[in-house]
Amino acid sequence: MKVVVFAGGLGTRLSEETAIRPKPMVEIGGRPIIWHIMQCYAHFGLTDFIVLGGYRVEFIRQYFLNYRMHSSDFTIDMSNGEIVWTAAKGEPWRVTVLDTGPKTMTGGRMKRARDIIGNETFCLTYGDGVSDVDIGKLVAFHREGGKWATVTAVEPPGRFGVLNFTEESHEVASFREKDGRDVGFVNGGFFVCEPQVFKLLEDDSTVWEQAPMRRLVEAGQLRAYRHHGFWQSMDTLRDKQVLEDIWAAGNAPWKVWKD
Repeated sequence: MKVVVFAGGLGTRLSEETAIRPKPMVEIGGRPIIWHIMQCYAHFGLTDFIVLGGYRVEFIRQYFLNYRMHSSDFTIDMSNGEIVWTAAKGEPWRVTVLDTGPKTMTGGRMKRARDIIGNETFCLTYGDGVSDVDIGKLVAFHREGGKWATVTAVEPPGRFGVLNFTEESHEVASFREKDGRDVGFVNGGFFVCEPQVFKLLEDDSTVWEQAPMRRLVEAGQLRAYRHHGFWQSMDTLRDKQVLEDIWAAGNAPWKVWKD
């Protein structure tokens, strides 16, 4: 199963960092946050990634192209350029990096990756949020439900799309943007989708969180997987510092993998 990661937005609320690099490349504990996200999926055996780049995609390309070089010990023969990797380190991952355009919206980015994603169930998430959600249980929940898409519902304060759903079936009954009156569950990303969702994506201007998700709701094709554990997005410098502090303390809840 492929894991598709949104990684092309401008990240304007984190402009102190994103003026020079895309938000998924902003580091937590010396590693880009996208690396943390990918480690979470890899822990559950999902290692085939499609990164939907856009804004400053060259930083993402360079990171993965040079990953071995920056992670490993080596000896180089300066006379001929021959390199011997003395302590090669890498990840058992397959990573596809796509340039889906700097101004393309989230749904448009998905549509551009249609052929690579293929006709199979796939995971989808944002390149700026970490969680200790059990991906194995999430995928099982999705398969049991038989719907086109499942969204992970989380309970943070703040600025996210609100989900209302039935208690028994978990089917989402409505989806809208959050306002000051709201409490409860919100869209935390960590989706699981069927290829039928591509029918809802029109062009580069399509925003996945707007018309497509509303149409999923109207068709009764969106379920919510309620996650009561840790979840944190990195929208602002304060969010980044929160994650840095948690990581530095050595008890990051999202670190489900072993070193």
